[in-house]
Amino acid sequence: MANIRDLKKDINYVLGDIIEAVYIIEESNKTTGSKEGNAIIDQAIVTFDDLIAKVNKRDVENRKAHLKTVRKELEKEATTLIGKLNKLG
Repeated sequence: MANIRDLKKDINYVLGDIIEAVYIIEESNKTTGSKEGNAIIDQAIVTFDDLIAKVNKRDVENRKAHLKTVRKELEKEATTLIGKLNKLG
């Protein structure tokens, strides 16, 4: 299913870009390895693992609605992480 593949790619790219942005901001501010930056990275990794597990879950009643919920959760979590990222910079 192309929809599932695209959703997995979106999860990977969005959260990967957030992690990369943390590194860029920390490097530009000379605060490499800050506690706040590490917390954002850790939260992005936990979110990634959680969302991929939800996408791979096959025993749901309505698969299409389930995947829409996962996509909305990705948007919500990404928005939260970007807000934290903006405070970091």
